[in-house]
Amino acid sequence: MSHRIALIPGDGVGAAVVEAAMAVADKAAPGLLRTETFGWSCDHYLQTGRMMPEDGIERLRGFDAIFLGAVGWPEKVPDSVSLHGLLLPIRKAFVQYANIRPHRLLPGVEGPLKKTGFDILCIRENTEGEYAGAGGRVHQGTGDEVAVETAIFTRAGVERILRFAFEQAIGRRRKLASVTKSNAQKHSMVFWDEVTRELAAQYPDVEVSHYHVDAIAARMVMAPETLDVVVASNLFGDILTDLGAAIQGGLGFAASANIDPTRQGPSMFEPVHGSAPDIAHLGIANPIAAIWSLCMMLEHLGEREVASRIMAAVEATTANGKGTVPGRDTTHQITAAILAALGNTA
Repeated sequence: MSHRIALIPGDGVGAAVVEAAMAVADKAAPGLLRTETFGWSCDHYLQTGRMMPEDGIERLRGFDAIFLGAVGWPEKVPDSVSLHGLLLPIRKAFVQYANIRPHRLLPGVEGPLKKTGFDILCIRENTEGEYAGAGGRVHQGTGDEVAVETAIFTRAGVERILRFAFEQAIGRRRKLASVTKSNAQKHSMVFWDEVTRELAAQYPDVEVSHYHVDAIAARMVMAPETLDVVVASNLFGDILTDLGAAIQGGLGFAASANIDPTRQGPSMFEPVHGSAPDIAHLGIANPIAAIWSLCMMLEHLGEREVASRIMAAVEATTANGKGTVPGRDTTHQITAAILAALGNTA
């Protein structure tokens, strides 16, 4: 059975890494993915005044999944416009409340730490919290200007992301680290801690640890091998997952999934590296993050065997030294090496 996939290459290096990922998908399983490309981007905004059409969400609704390259080109469109015009509306409209980001060193990749053997799965709340968009500004441009950004934490939202994280921990090493800053944020983060303790009673086989965000940031650097599943709010998860990308060798290896666990709408898969406008014309973007995101999408669609073969080809490629050093190999060279390795794993 084939799957309908909406491709949004987006901005900068997005088109190159999406093209690479789809070439790998076609080699691994010809005809498995039926794709349709949408040219929504900052250039689209400059032409139309919108990052995507008014009916964009409805046009995406019928797809089995969405594959995104990158969003943003600050020199053309402010990030506050591009992000809130495309990425965040998709996440919220399809209730993709679980953002999943794996952090581990691929074979042959040297991270900045003198550490190996860590395997962290970060679960980030993806639709509310600090990025809910509640707030406003008054008296703009005057000495009395006020800006208010209100974080929104609902019991339903906190409970569902924590329950999702507990379920992920059950399938791994049964260790869960819940991240807050409850010593300073006495309402929202104390609430998060309380819900964590309530749910922990329902998962007695999971070892639960509570960390303040600054403490776990230090632990990810000093002792990443002690962590398994990490769950955090939208803002804290955003920051910690970029730290996770750094310790796994850089953003070129940072894959992610925006999941609706209920499967009522399409989930979205994307590399974390962003559009990288400074290298967009050089052809040196590492496609591994996009290809790893492809594997996450295939797993979500039930195509585990195909995903496993592709991931094995990626690991064989990095083990041979290809794609392990930023900027040394071109996008085409890394993709070609993965395609060759994939042929050997068929």
